[in-house]
Amino acid sequence: MQLEQLLLFRTTLPMPPDEPRQRHIVLNQTAVAYTVRQGSHRRLTLNIDDRGLRVGAPRRTTAAEIDAFIQQHADWVLAKLDELSRRTQPRHLAIKDGSRLPLLGNLVPVRVLPGHNRSRWIADTLLLEARTDADLNLLARRAVQRRALSYFGERVSLLAPQVRVQPPSVGLSSARTRWGSCSEKTGIRLNWRLIHLPPHLADYVVVHELAHLHEMNHSPRFWAVVESVCPNWKLARKELKAVAPTLPLL
Repeated sequence: MQLEQLLLFRTTLPMPPDEPRQRHIVLNQTAVAYTVRQGSHRRLTLNIDDRGLRVGAPRRTTAAEIDAFIQQHADWVLAKLDELSRRTQPRHLAIKDGSRLPLLGNLVPVRVLPGHNRSRWIADTLLLEARTDADLNLLARRAVQRRALSYFGERVSLLAPQVRVQPPSVGLSSARTRWGSCSEKTGIRLNWRLIHLPPHLADYVVVHELAHLHEMNHSPRFWAVVESVCPNWKLARKELKAVAPTLPLL
C-alpha cells in the first residue's frame, strides 16, 4: 500500500466524494481520531496534515480492513502526528492595530484607524479604516486577496513567455490542499495564501500551473518544462509541503 502525502496540485476538478466519517483507533495505547472517505479510491491510503489523520478507501472496504491497515502503519502514523504537533504554530492571526502580517516572505505592519470599513496599501503597510464594530480580519483578508490577485497577475505575465505559453486568465482559490489548478478553458487559479510566502515559492507554483498548458499531467515532459524555468523545483516543492501547516489564518 502507498502512503500518500498532501496533494497540492490537481489539473481537473474531481467528482464530489462521499462525506468523510469520523472514527477512532487505539495505536500503541494512544487513542487516535481519523476520518474515512470511501469512494473511487483504488487502494487504501493514509494522509496526515493539519486536519489530522485521514484515510482514503475503496467503497467496499470494511471498517476492520481499514483499522488493520492503520495498525500496520501505527509507528508511522504516531511519528507523523507527533511531528505535526511539534512544528505547528498557532495559525489564527487576530488583526489589530500594530499587527504584523506575512507578505511575500516579509512581515508588514497593519494600522487601524477610524473610518468606513475601507482598506488600502501605503507602500508595504496595510491601512484599515474601520468602524468600531468592523470585522478587522475580514477587511484584512479582502485587502490581502486583492494584493495577491494583482501580484499573481504580474508574475503570470512575466513567467508565461518563459514557459512558452500565452498568459492565461488568473483567479484566486481558497483550497485547503491545493496551491493551484489549471484549465485550458478558464486559465489558472492560485491559492491566495501563497502571497504570505517568499516570492520564489509563489513563482514555482505559477510555473507549475503554466506548464500544465503544455502537458495536462505530471509526465517527464511536464517536469522538463518546469525545470527549464525553475531548476530548483524539487527544493521548492519540499519547502511548500513544510510551510503548508504554518500559514496564518485570517
